[in-house]
Amino acid sequence: VAAIRRQPDIAVGNVVGSNIFNLLAILGLTSVIVPFSAAGLTVIDTTVMLGTAVLTLPLMFTGFTLTRKEGLLLLLVYLGYIAYRWPK
Repeated sequence: VAAIRRQPDIAVGNVVGSNIFNLLAILGLTSVIVPFSAAGLTVIDTTVMLGTAVLTLPLMFTGFTLTRKEGLLLLLVYLGYIAYRWPK
């Protein structure tokens, strides 16, 4: 709703807050009920996550605007990762 009303600060806050809640509350509560391990997490997964975080850093220096080229680059990285992880 905030994005439709052209309130990008609130929209970004919603996304970040939702991700933090999902990571900490939902994952924490789930692990209390049924413990689990992240044994399937590989070096490539961690590298992709870190690389994506570094790739988005320049957005902080461009006024938090995402151009079509940057969006396309992020989409291609995601699709490449999905293609790599897809079971063969």
